[in-house]
Amino acid sequence: MPLDLEKRLKGTRSRAIFHELLTNSLHFPLANIILEIFIESPAKYFMSPDFYAITGASVIQAFFLGNWRHQGKSYRFLGNLIGPGVYTFFELLIEGSKFFSSPNHIAYWIFAVIIGLIQQIQERTAGKWADLLTIVEHLTRTCILLVMYIIFESIINPAPGALKSFLSDKSHLFITIVIVLLGIIVGFAHVTANAYLLILQQTAKQLRTFSEWFLGRDLLSAAIQDDTVLSLNRKTRTVFFMDIRGFTSWSENKSPDEVVTLLNTYFETAEDLWEGAPVIKVKHTADEIMAVFPTAKDAVDTAIRLNQTMGAFLHQYGLSAGIGMHQGELVEGLIGSKHLKLYDIIGDTVNTAKRICDQAKGDELLITEAVYRDLDKKNIAILDSRNLIAKGKSEPISVFSIQSKDTPKAGRIN
Repeated sequence: MPLDLEKRLKGTRSRAIFHELLTNSLHFPLANIILEIFIESPAKYFMSPDFYAITGASVIQAFFLGNWRHQGKSYRFLGNLIGPGVYTFFELLIEGSKFFSSPNHIAYWIFAVIIGLIQQIQERTAGKWADLLTIVEHLTRTCILLVMYIIFESIINPAPGALKSFLSDKSHLFITIVIVLLGIIVGFAHVTANAYLLILQQTAKQLRTFSEWFLGRDLLSAAIQDDTVLSLNRKTRTVFFMDIRGFTSWSENKSPDEVVTLLNTYFETAEDLWEGAPVIKVKHTADEIMAVFPTAKDAVDTAIRLNQTMGAFLHQYGLSAGIGMHQGELVEGLIGSKHLKLYDIIGDTVNTAKRICDQAKGDELLITEAVYRDLDKKNIAILDSRNLIAKGKSEPISVFSIQSKDTPKAGRIN
């Protein structure tokens, strides 16, 4: 599920390839195709292999450059030579050395080298120099039209000195000035668009981080795909609480910085241990952690790891943690006012898990019968069973103190 969120922020591989084709790899080939159509008849050109060779070359170049960009690699110079390289290879097989007698074929290589160099340098440049290179690149792209027009004029009017007199024609001078100015304007527009895009990307990453803090990565990814998952729903879930024993008295003689350092390490250690587990909701309150899982097995597996690792960590400070767990129906979803809502878990299942945690001894993991019924008993060892009198409960709660059979039995810290 987190991968869906990554794709939205980063974009898909196919989209990167298509973007590369439209914004770079197809530019010169498109101008060349139109030139060839005007030189020959459309029917004759489309029946020849030339059209398919240059189109295929541009697609192959876009495929490699798009893939590399999506992977965060920078081979812009070499990548821009793929198109003319593939096209030249196939045309040499068809036309031989005659291929290089066409000025448009030479122009393809020249523009590929220039644009490739600009892009490669731009990848390693920042600030105003990068913006200037962007403007130069787009000016170069618009000059493709100008150069191809000059080539077209030289082909249909091969008279000596035709190229020298090109700019003496006012219509040609007009086209040249307009193309150059359009290239500069498009370059400035692209610089502005890139600046806004960068702001949007940075803002999206910040919002993603803040949203993950409040919802969790899995729930955020699910909500982006379908926002109805945040609606209030009645579900059967397994809830566990973990609370540090003796934390209040320990913190009385410690500075706020020391307390915060311990808590941050405590929460980070817990987060690392359930990484990859299907945690639906995590909530931190002072030294207490609440976590909600879809199944008892997921919750118990995570709780056993937490109990073992967290115990070793907290013992360094003369502390320990108790864990309580219950399974049952609850209501989960967004709760709050019109302008302020939080994703929360409400119900007696939550309250019961909290009451059990309150009575768990240090390093003890207590579960109710509802949790125990859904477990694979082969891997679980029962250390103790008892009935708890919990606040707000009219009947005692039957609980089991458990650990993994792979864990050696240890004493409890009261």
